Amino acid sequence: MVRLVGENLEPGIFPLRDALQIAEEQGLDLVEISPTANPPVCKVIDYRKFLYDKKKKLKEQKAKSAKIVLKELRLSPNTDDHDFDFKLKHAMEFLQEGAKVKVDVFFRGRSIIYKEKGEIMLLRFASELAEYGKVESLPKLEGKRMIMIIAPKKTNN
Repeated sequence: MVRLVGENLEPGIFPLRDALQIAEEQGLDLVEISPTANPPVCKVIDYRKFLYDKKKKLKEQKAKSAKIVLKELRLSPNTDDHDFDFKLKHAMEFLQEGAKVKVDVFFRGRSIIYKEKGEIMLLRFASELAEYGKVESLPKLEGKRMIMIIAPKKTNN
């Protein structure tokens, strides 16, 4: 026995053979919706159309979802002011476009002893970009690189 639901038919409880026959008469498929119910619930639908619609909705959802872009900028502990400003201008543009910015200070050779310099540089970078974005992850040292991620501020359009 199964509980039968669907369009163009009276809901009710039928033996499985009758339910299959009803679906066949309409040229549709019998699909089990809730196997744990007592009695199990089956629906008379066009299964191919159902799968097509499901795939179409999933594709629309994927298209509407925001794509997060991550742009990378690399500095060194001894980056000059002019180069710093140049990279800062690029970071501003990236944040205004809605992309996240990953800024890292790369320590070459023995320059790792200046990790405070690198951290100060990243914090200065973050403070300069305060009106365009917010720090998502504070500077942290990973091997020979100190990394910080800045996310764009939400704008209400």
